[in-house]
Amino acid sequence: MRSYYFPRRYFMIFGTFLLAMIVLVDRACISVAKESIVKDLGLTNTQMGWVFSIFALSYALAQTPSGMLADRFGPRKILTVVVSLWSILTTLTGAAWNFISLLIVRFLFGAGEAGAFPGMAKAVFSWIPMSERGIANGINFSGGRIGVAVALPLVALLVDAVGWRMSFVVLGLIGFVWAFIWYFWFKDEPSDHKGISVEEKNFILTERQQISPEESRFLEIRTMFKSRNMWRIMIQYFCSNFTFFFTLTWLFPHIKERYMLDSVEAGFYASIPLLAGAMGNWVSGWLVDYIYKKKHWNLSRKIPAIIGFSLSALGLVLSIYMDNVLPAIIFLSIAIFGADMTLSPSWAVCVDIGKNNAGSVSGTMNMAGNLGSFITALAFPYINVWAGSVTPFFYTGAALNIIAIILWTFIRSDRAIEEY
Repeated sequence: MRSYYFPRRYFMIFGTFLLAMIVLVDRACISVAKESIVKDLGLTNTQMGWVFSIFALSYALAQTPSGMLADRFGPRKILTVVVSLWSILTTLTGAAWNFISLLIVRFLFGAGEAGAFPGMAKAVFSWIPMSERGIANGINFSGGRIGVAVALPLVALLVDAVGWRMSFVVLGLIGFVWAFIWYFWFKDEPSDHKGISVEEKNFILTERQQISPEESRFLEIRTMFKSRNMWRIMIQYFCSNFTFFFTLTWLFPHIKERYMLDSVEAGFYASIPLLAGAMGNWVSGWLVDYIYKKKHWNLSRKIPAIIGFSLSALGLVLSIYMDNVLPAIIFLSIAIFGADMTLSPSWAVCVDIGKNNAGSVSGTMNMAGNLGSFITALAFPYINVWAGSVTPFFYTGAALNIIAIILWTFIRSDRAIEEY
């Protein structure tokens, strides 16, 4: 009698879900530890803005090269290497002794993390059928949101218990465990995995996106930047990240100061928009696949993204007029729910048009998105100094969301990057 078989592609998605959790938790820990770091190293808010943003800058600059490496060498090797590298740098964050040393470590940390999501995109192309691509991306990106939502109050307790330096050491060790398991379990091609059934292997190979011999060649950078689709995808992702990166950097200290909360309270409230973001990923991933199965390939990407950007713009604007923390968090949760609704269609389009070069295309989109993160981390404290208020920051985010809506009306998921 045959035992119950659990599809191996689900194990793969569970692994990338956990990876997304580690990525975002390692990235957001410094926001929770900000107050302790500022006090210990004698930093200002604008200096911390540079610490937050320098990560985003190196992360952005390393995206395209990391994606190309994932396409060439496969996500098994590349994800093992980059997770090990950034785990070392996470632990080294706890060894910083002044502003410059912290900047250097966070810059290198950002470059180390850059290969995570492009590597995931390449794995999704190889392992996930077209009809499951939306929910697979939704689950992956929800992992980061759930991880940070759970970690914000827990890391606040960890920092209080063992200090900010040892907290980074603890988080770094978790990454090494993931990298070890991934290397020995994952295979770049389903057909190379010994534990996969014949039925599942045939299903994946038949239902995943097919490529011609010409499309199997490695993509040149100049070809990407000649594509109208590529530029539109990059700019809309810049707009999305401008909203989301605020939650990873300034949301925790912002609500703590404005509403006079203690660290654990601030961690609890700051986790709520992230949980809303996880829900946004699930809803969007389901909607992408539902519309795709109705034979509307382009609309399956456009509709969830446009709905998401609309909610994000609305939530950002309404949140700034709330005098109490709970209603402010509710509207920020709507904004992040919407911002995260844009992720599954964005990454699905990258795999759609990039195909065998999904790592390169998604990495280039993520590069543009994290330039938005770089600007966000600096814009929030500097706008507050220049304008005496953070209100212009939120209106800027809303305006970028509206621009993204316009761009999505022109994006084509059914046209290869060399064609459009």
